[in-house]
Amino acid sequence: MKKHLNTLFVTTQGAYLNKEGETVVVSVDREKKLQLPVHTLDGIVCFGNIMCSPYLMGFCAERDVAISFLTEYGRFLARVQGPVSGNVLLRREQYRRADSDEASAAIAHALLVGKLANTRTVLQRAVRDHGDKVDAAGINAASDHLAALLKSMRSDMPLDSLRGMEGDAARVYFSVFDHLIVNKGNGFSFNGRNRRPPLDPINCLLSFIYTLLLHDVRSALESVGLDSAVGYLHRDRPGRPGLALDMMEEFRPVIADRLVLSLINRGQAAEKDFIVQETGAVFMSDDLRKTVLVAYQKRKQDEIFHPFLEEKVAVGLLFSTQALLLARYLRGDLDAYPPFVWRECP
Repeated sequence: MKKHLNTLFVTTQGAYLNKEGETVVVSVDREKKLQLPVHTLDGIVCFGNIMCSPYLMGFCAERDVAISFLTEYGRFLARVQGPVSGNVLLRREQYRRADSDEASAAIAHALLVGKLANTRTVLQRAVRDHGDKVDAAGINAASDHLAALLKSMRSDMPLDSLRGMEGDAARVYFSVFDHLIVNKGNGFSFNGRNRRPPLDPINCLLSFIYTLLLHDVRSALESVGLDSAVGYLHRDRPGRPGLALDMMEEFRPVIADRLVLSLINRGQAAEKDFIVQETGAVFMSDDLRKTVLVAYQKRKQDEIFHPFLEEKVAVGLLFSTQALLLARYLRGDLDAYPPFVWRECP
């Protein structure tokens, strides 16, 4: 298993990144602010007006350190990476499975089992930890609905049926998401999912952390030689990383959604930390963005118990672990893809 590495997030506007020996240097106004050995990094994410030297971009490409460029508010712009690694035969098998509705449905089924199981975990934990502060009956009803969907979901179902069940699960889950917010004092409320752009603080947080999650999942898939653009649940669309979006489904509830809830319930995010533009779009302040990035990085250092591997794994390694398991399944080493199902460390 590869070592858990860090992602370098650069948010200071006007910063300049360059190569110095085997290190990445971050400078602001020609003053060196940070210097990191490249072997400690698995990715660099630049927000806004951040400049990188061509030599650094080439150096990072050679070392499999992807550089992603986002707007200051977290919208993805572009990505620089080296040649796709891995066995071309693996990618050919990936494409063959994607061309088969039956094979795609089998993989989509496994991914959705992981997503729905982890979504139930988020709901059940809220009742367990805050049963006296939340609408336990409403949350339990949603959890029971997800359990019924899980029980009725079969791998031989048509893809459209699986997508319909996934949509139903998302509707039920987000219908009670507001009940999971215990700290109502900061003015937060959730009235449904919206994006591009997000129109309220909670959706702003969700979209931003989903972007960070997508970067990490995409890097993990490409590091094992898979094509992140060719998915099974999310079908091909130019410019869309379908397979990365597929694998994200397992992690959204327990990593992204729980982090958003923690930031709000612990008072680390408040209504004053958001900026509402004339169009109605909502963005985070610089200070909150840095708080979120630090919290996300710390979350990746936590350890969980992986039920398939039967060992403790750092959260930041889950993406690589699941990418490897998917590659093994496509190569025929496993009878089925084992989705990640959240369990606390024993």
